[in-house]
Amino acid sequence: MNPRKIQAVMRKEVYHLIRDYRSLILAFAIPLLLILLFGYALSLDVDNVETVVVDQDRSALSRDFIRRLDASPYFRVGAYLDDVRAIDAALDGDRATLAVVIPPDWTRTLRADRAAPLQVILDGSDPNFANIARGYITAFLERENRRFLMQFLDRRGLGATSLRAPVEARVRVWFNEDLESRNFIIPGIIAVIIMIAGAMLTSLVIAREYENGTMETIKSLPLSAGEFLIGKALPYFGIGLADVLIAVLMGQVLFGIVMKADFWLMILASSLYLAVALALGLLISVVTKSQLVANQGAIMITYLPSLLLSNFVFPVVNMPQALQALTYVVPATYYIDILSGIYLKNLGFREMWPGFAVLAAMAAALAAVNLIRLKREGM
Repeated sequence: MNPRKIQAVMRKEVYHLIRDYRSLILAFAIPLLLILLFGYALSLDVDNVETVVVDQDRSALSRDFIRRLDASPYFRVGAYLDDVRAIDAALDGDRATLAVVIPPDWTRTLRADRAAPLQVILDGSDPNFANIARGYITAFLERENRRFLMQFLDRRGLGATSLRAPVEARVRVWFNEDLESRNFIIPGIIAVIIMIAGAMLTSLVIAREYENGTMETIKSLPLSAGEFLIGKALPYFGIGLADVLIAVLMGQVLFGIVMKADFWLMILASSLYLAVALALGLLISVVTKSQLVANQGAIMITYLPSLLLSNFVFPVVNMPQALQALTYVVPATYYIDILSGIYLKNLGFREMWPGFAVLAAMAAALAAVNLIRLKREGM
């Protein structure tokens, strides 16, 4: 390896990046936009469920029940309807997700110490949202039932101690104590950003040489395939690391998300993952020899799997067995697992070394394939 030859190839690629403002926009503006969009818009948390109420009882007890429901952080009572037939319009018009119908004589039935059912209607168009909302309303009703039972026992002179459950669960949440999905989403988006800055950009560099007709000239130069690949990849390696640092800084400043483990462990993991992304992008560029095809191929092979098959947005355990097997060859799966250990669990290299080893092996294997492919092309 001749450092001067690598520097010459790298300088040529830097000059092209400076002249091609579109690549710089793709390298910096889109990652920043992704951080903002995913940080503020994408949330897997469910709160403030829009709720409408039909109170046919119109008693002090029913009004107190509704006030308690509205006071919960998970529900927002937006409207009081006069008729159950108005529920259809509220749910159809997306003005509500949940409807509660309190029947007539509800209070009288409770006062008579009899079961007093009420109706809960839930919009199941989004099954994940509906399941979480159903869990919330079920927990709320169980808490209200406990309150009513305690009042019943007090009226009977039995006292609240007779209602004490034999098993008491003392739940403690580790790693993500606030149960905020943002604490997992912001680190995970770094994997997508690296694929954009790494694989999608480098997928164009060699294909551009073929389309411009300069690849034959490069082959005639006293330049080895390894020197050519390293020189082409280094500028984008720097851009990728800069994007990582910007994402880390934005996550801390805008969202208050601070990594718990060593910062240099994050840099090591990002460097390995970035090496995989660069090698994969260069391989796509060498194989396709067309910038249009390379760009489309990079989206299909790198960006979409990193977003969909990496345990980032969609849990792998819920996928079919065939897709679960496919996730093992997606580099983002291992990188996001490492980021979870760094940001949330405060793990060290000893606990996460298998992920580092897999990324290093992937980078080495892809680099070897690139070298073999370029040598077959006559370089």
